Amino acid sequence: MEEIFRTNDLVKLSYIQHLLREAGIDHFVADQHISAIEGNIGAFPRRVMVLSEDASRAKYALRDVEPG
Repeated sequence: MEEIFRTNDLVKLSYIQHLLREAGIDHFVADQHISAIEGNIGAFPRRVMVLSEDASRAKYALRDVEPG
């Protein structure tokens, strides 16, 4: 799997997931549980992961979303 996006912004994360679902790209959000355990203070950003073969399509689908 390859990381294509990293963010602490839950609204942006939701939007990214929506865009990936619309594009038909399976994804996984890593570090969700550690972020919840640490109290959502933003110390641990969530990482959006996709299969390596889907990475270029996913990056294209997210081309208008600002990183971070």
